[in-house]
Amino acid sequence: MAIILFDDDARNTLLPLTYTRPVADLRIGILTIAEKWAKYLDTDFSFITENYLQGKFPLNIQDDNIFINGSVCPDEGIVEAINSLGNGQALRYQDKLIAVKLSDVYAHKFNPFGKYSDETVYTNELVTIKHPEDIFRNNGTELRKDFKLLTQGRKSAQLSSTNTIIGNDFFAEEGAQAECCSFSTLNGPIYLAANTEVWEGTHIRGPFALCEHSQIKMGTKIYGATTIGPYCRIGGEVNNAVVWGYSSKGHEGYLGNAVIGEWCNLGADTNNSNLKNNYGEVKLWDYPSQSMRNTGLQFCGLIMADHAKSGINTMFNTGTVVGVSANVFGGGYPPNHIPDFSWGGADGLVEYGFDKMMETAAKAIGRRPHRNFDEAEKAILTEVYKLTKPYRGE
Repeated sequence: MAIILFDDDARNTLLPLTYTRPVADLRIGILTIAEKWAKYLDTDFSFITENYLQGKFPLNIQDDNIFINGSVCPDEGIVEAINSLGNGQALRYQDKLIAVKLSDVYAHKFNPFGKYSDETVYTNELVTIKHPEDIFRNNGTELRKDFKLLTQGRKSAQLSSTNTIIGNDFFAEEGAQAECCSFSTLNGPIYLAANTEVWEGTHIRGPFALCEHSQIKMGTKIYGATTIGPYCRIGGEVNNAVVWGYSSKGHEGYLGNAVIGEWCNLGADTNNSNLKNNYGEVKLWDYPSQSMRNTGLQFCGLIMADHAKSGINTMFNTGTVVGVSANVFGGGYPPNHIPDFSWGGADGLVEYGFDKMMETAAKAIGRRPHRNFDEAEKAILTEVYKLTKPYRGE
């Protein structure tokens, strides 16, 4: 049985985060949504997504297939309902197609917006991701679920006795290292993956996850619910943020109520505001409507897509959206929406030269010996550059 994770219209409302990945490749909690489904259903997965993404995220149709909405985070209830589906049967939630089981003949004609003659409505609550802020606002719920999924029946590795661990919901994989740090699980679990390091003087309150090969620098303060993805290096003060992977915030500065994509770098003393001075609801730039959208949130900080960068002392205002491969620098507050492939800040924005951007991306990825800036990666950035050209006012 093949799991095929499909994009629906959430792909558009999650931009710019989904310009470079399918919806199910979003990380929330400890795992990506695709990895969660693989754990729950104990099988591999593939994707139906935009054509230009399929080279990196291929589709694999088999004799029997379960198509699952990539914006849905699994739990035991929905997994049981999906496992009960017969061939040709579909499951719907709030008029959204959640899953359908199809043989290979019909799988090739799959439509994420199609109707099926044999449909069941799922009535329990589900965590679904529709807008970028849904990632940090649901991160605590997903962290707790993933912690249970990954650690049930297992015993944590032992950390050095120089650390203080408060509470019981703490788990370290073999190879995790920490010295002279405090970990409080009173508000949620803490998970340290293999080959991670938490440097001296760090204080962490759960729920929190540190994914493989990541480092937390000396004296860092982290509040839940926060996830640091694989191969990251983080310092300063972090609160309710999700950093996906291969990204760095190596110095002082505040990051709160935020989502940071892959291959990003926040320069020294980069800060984001997450609360307006008048305590009003925060608006975010919305790609489908090309206008500001009210989030309904009082706390909402920075949304930053893949390959974006900020210079030292950058100040991001409340509710700022930074597009793919944007390079932000200079004094003052830059705009609340920085279009993809832009260069500049408060004093104005110009297009980030395509060749220079590709050269920077190649250097960033080349620093990781197990990753390559291959043709699939190049093709994705090339297509996103073309797709986003109108948003740069050209």
